[in-house]
Amino acid sequence: MKGAVLHAPGDVRFEECQEPRIVQPTDAVIRVAVTCVCGSDLWPYRGAQPVDGPTPMGHEYCGIVEEVGRAVRSVKPGQFVIGSFATSDNTCPNCVYGYQSSCMHREFMNRAQAPLLRVPLADGTLVATPDRPSNDLLPSLLTLSDVMGTGWFAAEAANVQPGSTAVVVGDGAVGLLGVLSAKQMGAERIIAMSRHPSRQKLAREFGATDIVAERGDEGVARIKQLTKGIGADSVLECVGTQDAMMQAIRATRPGGSVGYVGVPHGVALEGQELFFAHVRLHGGPAPVRRYLPHLIDLVWKGTINPGKVFDLTLPLDQVAEAYRAMDERRAIKALLRP
Repeated sequence: MKGAVLHAPGDVRFEECQEPRIVQPTDAVIRVAVTCVCGSDLWPYRGAQPVDGPTPMGHEYCGIVEEVGRAVRSVKPGQFVIGSFATSDNTCPNCVYGYQSSCMHREFMNRAQAPLLRVPLADGTLVATPDRPSNDLLPSLLTLSDVMGTGWFAAEAANVQPGSTAVVVGDGAVGLLGVLSAKQMGAERIIAMSRHPSRQKLAREFGATDIVAERGDEGVARIKQLTKGIGADSVLECVGTQDAMMQAIRATRPGGSVGYVGVPHGVALEGQELFFAHVRLHGGPAPVRRYLPHLIDLVWKGTINPGKVFDLTLPLDQVAEAYRAMDERRAIKALLRP
């Protein structure tokens, strides 16, 4: 079997990998229907996150169950399933509280950019769809493995309420699906921060009412101008840089909330400013498993179409080009078909 392996910054290869098999009785092996490149995959690809030798890549997946361990009860061979980027038993205290991405037995998935994938803790990680989906549903269902669930968590963590004003910092796939999530949660005004026409267009399709191209202090000033000097009720931080986090905090009104889901790189908060900001902060790795049943239902009924974030589709053996296209911002998100 061949899969995507990162050897060094900028060096992704489609090469021979060990074929997955059942290791623990709680495992499942699935045949991947579609997978993709995540924005967070670009951190190690760009050298901003070190890798220790050849590293199998990919953590977003959906597909058909091929085999299950003897202890697996909730899914069976032949079912179409979607799983989170973080495994969970869905029974430990953290899972019961709804934070499955902090499961006491969590593993972060990798090796999903391949035709077959072993999924640990299958009962608590995988959710089956009502039936075998049609091909046109596959892109949207794939987003539920990470980016749609992460955008949803950003909106929930930012306490988006009906009639509120929300700002989304970041116009990658997670940011765009944060816009979609805020719309679904009833935000009346959604301000997307974006400089790219194609992404601005999709943000408006997903529900953005305003576009702000300015960044940093200028971006904050523009948000304040649009909100009569007060700031937004909710801000979704979907990037993970120092500038994005500070822009999010400073654009939030006193008593408002920031939901941060961008994987942080070099982010440090100054206590004095945070103290006087009067802003709530909540975020982290999205508990995607908590949202999977609801989001599958929304996609299945045609209520949402998050698969629109995929603007490039390639065969899996062209995975290196998928990374290049996203790194060079020629694509928002690249879908890969084994």
